Amino acid sequence: MTEGPGRRERKKQQTRDTLIATAARLFQERGYEATGVADIAEAADVSKRTFFLHFPTKEDVLLSDGRARLDLAIRVIEERAPGTPLRDALAASLAAMIDDTAARDLPTGMAALRARLIVESPAVQARVLHTAFAGQARIADALLDAYPDELDRTTAAAVLGAVVGAVSAAAMAALREDGDPAAVTEAMRRAAAIALTTLDSLGD
Repeated sequence: MTEGPGRRERKKQQTRDTLIATAARLFQERGYEATGVADIAEAADVSKRTFFLHFPTKEDVLLSDGRARLDLAIRVIEERAPGTPLRDALAASLAAMIDDTAARDLPTGMAALRARLIVESPAVQARVLHTAFAGQARIADALLDAYPDELDRTTAAAVLGAVVGAVSAAAMAALREDGDPAAVTEAMRRAAAIALTTLDSLGD
């Protein structure tokens, strides 16, 4: 009896989730620098080859579902209802990313670990910042495509920088304060609401 596509995808996702959870545990127990790909694979009971099928590098585990979260944010903008105001589309996109972070990165402790390593590890800091800037550029492009009459490229980039920067800064502050997932999520939502006021002046 052969496995169907749905079952294969579920097993693939389960393996990925196991690798992320295992990496988060080992990073916290042994330290990020002291934990290698072989350690993660062994603890997750998979081969190194299987690890590399899911993650190109150890740093990519830290970013875990960042690409999927980015795709989700863009999809919300692209699939908005006709006539949706810019602010509402951006608010919905931010809410989707925050909810996804709350469901994935916060429960595993990966978000807290990443926040700490951004300060402690130059390599991680560089990778996270590069990924963040590239992601913001993609969302800005999606907004520009969706609202060409309201935005130019510079304004779209500025708006994204303001709101994403605010949410990221609030998350970092909340993670450093006590790291409670509910408190971090609420901090991100408050920051998003505050930053979205920057859209009120557009068109003035």
